[in-house]
Amino acid sequence: MLELQSTNSPFNQEQAELLNRLLPSLTDTQRIWLSGFLTAIGGSASAGANPAASAVSQPAAAAPAVAREATVLYGSQTGNSHKLATKLSKKLTDQGVQTTLSSMSDFKVNGLKKVQDLFIVVSTHGEGEPPDNAIAFYEFLHSKRAPQLDDLRFSVLALGDTSYEFFCQTGKDFDKKLEELGGKRLVPRIDCDVDFDEAATEWIAQVSGALRESASAGAGVATAGAAAPAAGAAAEESEYSRSNPFQAEILENLNLNGRGSDRETRHVEISLEGSHLQYEPGDSLGVIPQNDPELVDQLIAAMDWRADELVTVSKSGEERGLRDALLNHYEISTLTKPLLTAIEALTSNADLCDLLAPGGEQELKEYMNGRDLLDLVQDFKMKGIPAEPFVTLLRKIPARLYSISSSPRANPDEVHITVRAVRYESHGRARKGVASVHLAERVESGDKLPVFIQQNTSFKLPENPDAPIIMIGPGTGVAPFRSFIADREETGASGKSWLFYGDQHFSTDFLYQIEWQRWLKDGALTKMDVAFSRDTDQKVYVQHRMLEKSGELFRWLQEGAHVYVCGDEKKMAHDVHQALLSIIEKEGNMSSEQAAEYVASMQQQKRYQRDVY
Repeated sequence: MLELQSTNSPFNQEQAELLNRLLPSLTDTQRIWLSGFLTAIGGSASAGANPAASAVSQPAAAAPAVAREATVLYGSQTGNSHKLATKLSKKLTDQGVQTTLSSMSDFKVNGLKKVQDLFIVVSTHGEGEPPDNAIAFYEFLHSKRAPQLDDLRFSVLALGDTSYEFFCQTGKDFDKKLEELGGKRLVPRIDCDVDFDEAATEWIAQVSGALRESASAGAGVATAGAAAPAAGAAAEESEYSRSNPFQAEILENLNLNGRGSDRETRHVEISLEGSHLQYEPGDSLGVIPQNDPELVDQLIAAMDWRADELVTVSKSGEERGLRDALLNHYEISTLTKPLLTAIEALTSNADLCDLLAPGGEQELKEYMNGRDLLDLVQDFKMKGIPAEPFVTLLRKIPARLYSISSSPRANPDEVHITVRAVRYESHGRARKGVASVHLAERVESGDKLPVFIQQNTSFKLPENPDAPIIMIGPGTGVAPFRSFIADREETGASGKSWLFYGDQHFSTDFLYQIEWQRWLKDGALTKMDVAFSRDTDQKVYVQHRMLEKSGELFRWLQEGAHVYVCGDEKKMAHDVHQALLSIIEKEGNMSSEQAAEYVASMQQQKRYQRDVY
């Protein structure tokens, strides 16, 4: 380590010793701040030989403004908001801003009044609802306990999906409420669709630029002398990501359902060798799917386009053949209001204009449900519209996220996913899930698939290997729990485990049955309760099994068990949540309010985690 010496520096021996003791103890942020401080007082020292005269002519130089601090909060269900909040936090720290990064669930709300610059990154879950780890903070901010925030500067990055009615609603709610409480927007809110990288990067740049400008105007943020990002910082992440997926080889692609089942569930094993991609149990695999070639060809024919016509697929001017662009780049299976609005502006179609007219929201919603782009162009007779201006209105095909069903310790350089093929009839046509049927029908061993890892810090095994875990995952919701048990077996975790699993039929739909039975025999899995809804006259689901084991389940909770729920958000997760509340109320002899507080406390302690969709 380089040390100051009194013989080769302008400092005497005592000063050199003091500096040599201080400098190694400083953090990067402290060094940057000190650099700015010295730069500021340097101007006053050079004003003249007389220090007293300098002090009189530049009194402010001896007492720089107190640095403002930035707080970055994220509310995330799948991990996207966490990742983007982390990027912003690092950007600001590298810029010399003292920054605190926290999930909303970990943030102490009694300190909100002290926050100076607040930056929120939050997704919208379900029908306009906040993600699980944002609920408590959201409710606090919208309660009478929320303080006035007249000294606050803020900005919001909202993540959402335009195919949902309440697009980015949670972010919009935060943005509106912070303004109502007296906060001032440092940067306007940006609403991101599923292809969020470009918009999020722009927001991060705007926030960092606004803080830099306010610092130069004397706002007090200590950015003077800020260093560029440390060398090698980019190496902290794999070179492969959502925007640069890894072309992974398919090792196995098997149907898990037995003969006679009306379901098809694929177990897909994928090689990550050479990618340096890493994951933990609870994370998801992002898959970039391909559209159905039959649907693409039908769309091209319906519009009288040429399959080999070149069209632009990016702002950089990249061109592809039309068929290739519709297969691999553009989304054609989902209709959204922004898309219909853009197409109406392009075509001036009177019938489409009527559908989009104010007051017709319910009619529009009913039309878009279960229809795709082929329906739209046929229903509104759009044949003959040129391909280039039309397809550039389409959004990029979104990645699909699947809960990982393998452990990296049990399966090094591999990742497994469990995917149910989606097929149904709607408006007189057969429909297919974009990614699920791509995997079921058109991907075989040896083929390549574009993938990336989506980390999910909100769905993780307990840090304490002795802690009990209760897992509730019907159907493909069981996927992450296969990962959990495989991992705990490899690490020798001693905590007991209990799985609630359900599907339609025992004989054809018991996913991973042999593995669960082996783990039960070996002790890696302590208990398992199953519910096969079509095998009995009265349908029985996982929440019914939970209620049947009410007393024992509550004892596990009292022993500190962590509860995990994975699967359908609209019905299953709601029913399981209600069952959990009922069990706590009954077995704990509590009121409904006390039971709700018990569950809220579990969420705060990260003992109740959900991966629902």
